[in-house]
Amino acid sequence: MSIPASAAPRFPVKSVLVPTVFLVFLGACITTLSGDWSGLFSRSAVANMLAFFVSFFPPAGSVAFLQRVVAAAMETLAISLIGTLLAAIGGLALALPASGRSGKIAKALTRWVANVLRAVPELVWAAMIVVATGLGPLAGTLALAIHTTGVLGRLFAESLENIAPEPYEALRRNGVSPMPAFWYATFPQVLPQLVSYTLYRWENNIRAAAVLGVVGAGGLGQMLYVYLSLFQVHEASTVLIAVVVLVGLVDAASNATRARLIR
Repeated sequence: MSIPASAAPRFPVKSVLVPTVFLVFLGACITTLSGDWSGLFSRSAVANMLAFFVSFFPPAGSVAFLQRVVAAAMETLAISLIGTLLAAIGGLALALPASGRSGKIAKALTRWVANVLRAVPELVWAAMIVVATGLGPLAGTLALAIHTTGVLGRLFAESLENIAPEPYEALRRNGVSPMPAFWYATFPQVLPQLVSYTLYRWENNIRAAAVLGVVGAGGLGQMLYVYLSLFQVHEASTVLIAVVVLVGLVDAASNATRARLIR
């Protein structure tokens, strides 16, 4: 008995082609990583890295220096917090048209703007802003705000696209104008997710704020860059510990807040 052609099993081309293409691409990426991998794990390399690590101890602990570190930590916290809050406002402003609520042209344009904002690293934004504002925390705050606006704008837009439209449509059918309908029907649904995204980006911005010190954007990052440049490793060790502690505290507070939102 012959099997009809339509009933014959088909070869899963896509299920084989996609992994194959990915593996080929992965192999090409690995081949571009030039360097002596064996030297990384050699006895001399491990000994040198260990000696460099040990040279950071003991951390500097004078009262005057610790006071400066605490002040810089508060500055880093302020840079990341204000930058994230500004980005949340800007991200929501981008997300409304980027989610398709103002037409296809506005959606494409705002998504392109969000792509540009987040494609340029914070360090590049800070370097450009320092030219205009001078050294200090203002440049770091604005750099974080600009870059994070692009990130949150895209995340917020996807959140708005994935919520149930029925409450919004019900209010619109009953004569409610678009903006009140959004705030009363759509925004409460998406608020927990928006807060969760914002808190997660705040954690990232704490780390990014430490890197922005390379261009003189203030805070712990600037102290770390200065002391590493001068090979004052004991002072740099104290600053690194302050960064780790600050990141841990913000991470714990963020996780606790997200856990309460999920309940």
